[in-house]
Amino acid sequence: VQLQASGGGLVQAGGSLRLSCAVSGRTFSPYTMGWFRQAPGKEREFVAAISWSGSRKYYADSAKGRFTISRDNAKNTVYLQMSSLKPEDTAVYYCAGDTQTYIRVMASDYDYWGQGTQVTVSS
Repeated sequence: VQLQASGGGLVQAGGSLRLSCAVSGRTFSPYTMGWFRQAPGKEREFVAAISWSGSRKYYADSAKGRFTISRDNAKNTVYLQMSSLKPEDTAVYYCAGDTQTYIRVMASDYDYWGQGTQVTVSS
């Protein structure tokens, strides 16, 4: 399974970005998909996850109310819409796939990872 994240960039505080993660190599729909981020000098942290059907979503407290995760199984793609961005959201964002059907938040639980996309929020 290959995951390709894209959509990062430089944005001013208060702005928006939409990240995409294209999945290839195997059937996409059984996987729970998640987004994680890692800032310099910090550990990778959970941001959001979505069940294979899209009916269940879970967000880190830092993402609630500002970020929205979604997926299009027909396109084998998962998205992270980020709004009201803050400088503390600056990080490399990674998409990940979990073969379990229930949502998990630990990075070590995820089996497949994309290469990451840089998000930089200026103040």
